[in-house]
Amino acid sequence: MTFRFPSSKELPAALRGSVVAIGNFDGVHRGHQSVLETALGFARDHGCPALVLTFEPHPRQLFQPDRPLFRITPAPMKADILRELGFDGVIEMPFTKEFARLTADEFVDGVLLEDLAVRQVVTGFDFHFGRNRQGGPAFLMEAGETRGFHVTLVDAYRDANAEVVSSSRVREKLQQGDISGANGLLGYHYRVEAEVVRGKQLGRTLGYPTANMVLAGDAALRHGIYAVRFMRGDGRIHDGVASFGRRPTVESDGEALLETFVFDFNEQIYGETCTVAFCAFLRGEEKFDTIDALTVQMRKDEEAARSILSALEPIGPLDAALTFDAPED
Repeated sequence: MTFRFPSSKELPAALRGSVVAIGNFDGVHRGHQSVLETALGFARDHGCPALVLTFEPHPRQLFQPDRPLFRITPAPMKADILRELGFDGVIEMPFTKEFARLTADEFVDGVLLEDLAVRQVVTGFDFHFGRNRQGGPAFLMEAGETRGFHVTLVDAYRDANAEVVSSSRVREKLQQGDISGANGLLGYHYRVEAEVVRGKQLGRTLGYPTANMVLAGDAALRHGIYAVRFMRGDGRIHDGVASFGRRPTVESDGEALLETFVFDFNEQIYGETCTVAFCAFLRGEEKFDTIDALTVQMRKDEEAARSILSALEPIGPLDAALTFDAPED
């Protein structure tokens, strides 16, 4: 369940008194997962529900609207992943100018206590909140002691090179086309979700019909060719090869489009919302001198993608549910 305050101001009685994980959680990467798993563990130990409190839109979109933010997981996808982890509900608090003016005390008293009646708060070691970021870890710990709820702060999660795992690092790797690096930080294969739309049908004439999707304008994924997993709305999963970019061989100034050639597939799916999981980066976007040269390269891309995907293994538990487990036909 997703609750959007204040339109869902009344939290169901069964969810009040929960363990609440707080954060933006864009990407739900391994660092976030360490916070979230801590919250789920406390909820299991105490036999109470577990909720996530997050903020939409991302605060940077309010404070720095002139700097587009590449969202790794838009709100609906983030909520789906959080529920897949085992949370009983996701609370999306609208991050408005009015909300940003709340003092740290008003956030604790109004949101945590009055709205949620929290039993325990779990968040990252550097969580700040309230007007001008006046509330920090020490403030939250003291507020819990004086107001009657527990607070757990989770240390930074570091990778094998002792570097902190962060959303900004994931974004940088996606922008560079380092899918392997991004997926390692995420703990699952990076994915996008969009409606399949009609294209110009050029791929069909070349023997490579594609499912075309327009991604959000902030998508800063490197343009190029990828080995992918393609999931339909009903959960069925197929392998494929995808191009994300502007098709320089056939167009001079087209909009960026995600075009997926789904292997061994011949069904009509226009209007269907599908998910594409990125498994490997094959090459950058290129302009070929002729259509024949492009077609030859597409065959090589298909062969490379099939080889990679035939040996693909889950990165972590989320992959098993979101990329690998498909219902029986």
